[in-house]
Amino acid sequence: MKTVLVTGSSGFIGKNLCAKIEQLRDIEILHFDSSNTSKDLEEFLDKADFIFHLAGINRPKDDKEFDTGNRGLTENIIKYLEKQHKTTPILITSSIQADLDNPYGNSKKAAEDIILKFSKENKSPAYIYRLPNVFGKWCKPNYNSVVATFCHNISHNLPVTMSDPSREMDLVYIDEVVSEFIDSYLDKVEIQKDGYCYIPRSFKVTLQELKSKIETFRDSRTTLIMPNLEDDFSRFLYATYTSYLPEDSFNYQLNTSVDDRGWLAEFIKSKQFGQIFISKTKPGITRGNHWHHTKIEKFLVVAGEAKISFRKINDQNEVIEYNVSGNKLTVLDIPAGYTHSIKNIGNEDLMTIFWADEIFDNNNPDTYYEEV
Repeated sequence: MKTVLVTGSSGFIGKNLCAKIEQLRDIEILHFDSSNTSKDLEEFLDKADFIFHLAGINRPKDDKEFDTGNRGLTENIIKYLEKQHKTTPILITSSIQADLDNPYGNSKKAAEDIILKFSKENKSPAYIYRLPNVFGKWCKPNYNSVVATFCHNISHNLPVTMSDPSREMDLVYIDEVVSEFIDSYLDKVEIQKDGYCYIPRSFKVTLQELKSKIETFRDSRTTLIMPNLEDDFSRFLYATYTSYLPEDSFNYQLNTSVDDRGWLAEFIKSKQFGQIFISKTKPGITRGNHWHHTKIEKFLVVAGEAKISFRKINDQNEVIEYNVSGNKLTVLDIPAGYTHSIKNIGNEDLMTIFWADEIFDNNNPDTYYEEV
């Protein structure tokens, strides 16, 4: 069994990395964070076959803490490894600010130099990642991540402020960061000529674009219209947004249309794939008896028994019938130009899921009454 040390294991990246490592076989994780002692660190360094050095300081009360938490901790790790004559491979998270002349950037650059020197002198792998803005689940809002802050505030109906809405950011997604780190551990990552490693993909977005995207996620719970999740960034951002939902508000109610037949409720809509709705129909009741020029639908009975009937609108004689039930899930395509109906032929309520290829438009419903 291999043993890995993760410093900063209780932080945003550390939590996600540890959760991923726990899914792998034959790897023991040694967790190190601010609650541990220097003695703990030395014991962990003795055992570790690989070091993920993620711990650092980025929001101190005093700028001097930058040096202590970034350069100082790194120096302590390397000094102990050298004392014990260990050449343990190490991965360190730095920052794109390491090139800037400020207390934070200087402390990160100093930590990089310590790692690079150790690697060169001992010919041991050192994976240095100058990370841009990382986003994903479990990041602390109102701290140092604009994505976390926007997701938290918008999901909690709190105000969002932007000093420069047109400012563009370079973002990397936490799952891709973690995958890259795992590949480093597995010795599958090539260190570049400049001595650094890079996350293969990033996403550029302005603050205004980011805010607008997240607001569409929030609004989808009332409009039922989902944004387009075809591109990976939107999908990753939506996953991130949901992780900030208030824990007492995971649920939301659907509006139902109730009448003598039962009820019907719209569930989800999309400009890309149409909409899904669901109905309950009482025994003996028929729904439908209409047709469409272009709109396409699918019916799926999930409980009860139904007879679904079709007739081509220019053919007054031939009626096509399908008997279906929730005991054997069967999808029925509803072709254009066929009037159709669904009747509950059982003794219990009929539950049906419907899909239409477009969102219903009151001004252009493409729905015409004609009995089958």
